[in-house]
Amino acid sequence: MKLAATMTAMLAAISMTSARAAEAPDKLTATIERAVRPLLSQHDVPGIAVGVTAHGQQYFFSYGVATKEPQTPVTKDTLFEIGSISKTFAATLATYGTATGKLSLDDHPGKYMPALKGTEIDKASLVHLGTYTAGGLPLLFSGKIKTEAEAIAFLQTWKPAAAPGTQRRYSNPSIGLFGHVAALAMKGDYADIVERDLLPKLGLAHTHIRVPPAAMADYAQGYDRANKPVRAGAAPFGDEAFGIKSSTTDMVRYIELNMQPDSLEPALRRAIDGTHVGYFAAGGMVQGLGWEQYPYPVPLERLLAGNSDKMVFEPNAATPIKPPRAPTGATLFNKTGSTRGFGAYAAFVPSKRIGVVILSNRNMPTAARIAAAYAVLEAIAY
Repeated sequence: MKLAATMTAMLAAISMTSARAAEAPDKLTATIERAVRPLLSQHDVPGIAVGVTAHGQQYFFSYGVATKEPQTPVTKDTLFEIGSISKTFAATLATYGTATGKLSLDDHPGKYMPALKGTEIDKASLVHLGTYTAGGLPLLFSGKIKTEAEAIAFLQTWKPAAAPGTQRRYSNPSIGLFGHVAALAMKGDYADIVERDLLPKLGLAHTHIRVPPAAMADYAQGYDRANKPVRAGAAPFGDEAFGIKSSTTDMVRYIELNMQPDSLEPALRRAIDGTHVGYFAAGGMVQGLGWEQYPYPVPLERLLAGNSDKMVFEPNAATPIKPPRAPTGATLFNKTGSTRGFGAYAAFVPSKRIGVVILSNRNMPTAARIAAAYAVLEAIAY
């Protein structure tokens, strides 16, 4: 009986994949089959969902299972943890705050968090926090720091390694604090404001920080390196840095709104545009708020270098862009994301009206995600 149920679920997954893929251009279907399907076996990934937007058309492809026990096939509505792509939502909330007059990116955290007023971190502006250039905040809080109070105590005694705006060091605490302060400036709790205001305004009905009971059946199970079931837990400023769960359906809409936000209310449209402003050049890419930018077309090698371990785990010199500005030419925006049990990647090129998102319930190597997405973009770019 168990084998029969497993086969039924797998056949359903294959059937859905074939049905959706049949609607896509042959070149796109062949590219995804060649670039994405092998990742399942190469990296022991239980399930992968791919969403593509190309010249106003959407395409969805699903592979494998969202859960191993029971065998539940991946669909375009399966919820995945998107990891650090969540940072683009924190950025959008902050720029929405600037668009509605609730805060300025030149503000300092002590303005909204009196406990940090006059500390070293208070010398950094919100722009520095949002671009990882506050002066060398760590990639993660220590495992001993489990509460917001403990995180604030750490920040009160933190000592910078560089002056604000001179060094980019990728950091969850940095952009986590950025999102946290933005919510305080907007007189609310971050998760509450995002779920009550931001996500509905974006039309993302299947995107959550706190997955409600009615959506739990769609929430994929993540698997760690030992193939043990795992999902992201709570952490100080974690909602802001890596807390979003979403589907390929919603993520494709999110990408499309980033490429063409005209349908949004004026303040939210300005907020989206604000996340596309470049503030610092670092390691061959331009750092904005959440999204990272490259002139398009961009060689795969440059894209991989900009998302390499060197850019994630090491400090890199940051050159200010004066004045900060949105790109004027063809530009690729991208962001990787991962949690212990999930991997994600999103990329889009507004001038070409093309974008792709890849979501998986195992944290496969970043380079594999990027290479697969790059092949997809190449197939739909014209």
